[in-house]
Amino acid sequence: MTTHSTQKTALLIGASRGLGFAMAVEYLQRGWQVVATGRDSSKDRLNQIAEQFPSLLEVETVDITDPRQVNELHARLAHRRFDLLFVNAGVKNNDGETIADVSTDEFIRVMVTNSLSPMRAIETLQGLVAPTGTIGVMSSGQGSITNNTNGNYEVYRGSKAALNMFMRSFAARHSGDSRTLLLMAPGWVRTDMGGPEARLSIQESIPALIGTIEAHEGRSGLHYLDYLGKTVPW
Repeated sequence: MTTHSTQKTALLIGASRGLGFAMAVEYLQRGWQVVATGRDSSKDRLNQIAEQFPSLLEVETVDITDPRQVNELHARLAHRRFDLLFVNAGVKNNDGETIADVSTDEFIRVMVTNSLSPMRAIETLQGLVAPTGTIGVMSSGQGSITNNTNGNYEVYRGSKAALNMFMRSFAARHSGDSRTLLLMAPGWVRTDMGGPEARLSIQESIPALIGTIEAHEGRSGLHYLDYLGKTVPW
């Protein structure tokens, strides 16, 4: 498939539920050609929406914590070019657990899923993104060290701060790259992970977040932004 001048293309990694799924739906409604991925066991909603958008949505399988699956996805898509690669992956541990409480296994699970695996996906798939394109990843305002004045959610915060640092290193290694690099903070959103007490609905967050991504097309370098386009302090 070649990219027509008017047809934008997105590769959305981790789009089977929550914010990633909402992003896929929003891009489809905007007329984008979308390849959206989920783990093998979690693609039901994507497959359902594909019936509504048969010419725009392709559903792919990848578990980004498995490097072999990421490499296989790259091989399947190697002939394609995308305007946007966006990686959305996140888990959290028990909200009340501090660094003093968390088990080593649980710490590793959160860090591998939230920090290591998204960056591995970006490292592997970056060549699929057009020179004028955008590479983004779902971070969090809780990844801001500056803004952490009340603790809480320590392990999750640490995993997002690590993700931010790894993305900063990626940007430094690719300092001559013309592509836009984005760390996006969606706000506290009512999803399975965000919980029912969260401040924002998906409809308040995701269309604005996508508007911010689109507003930064062509602005090379790394930007750490919230869904409304405000810079988040490191």
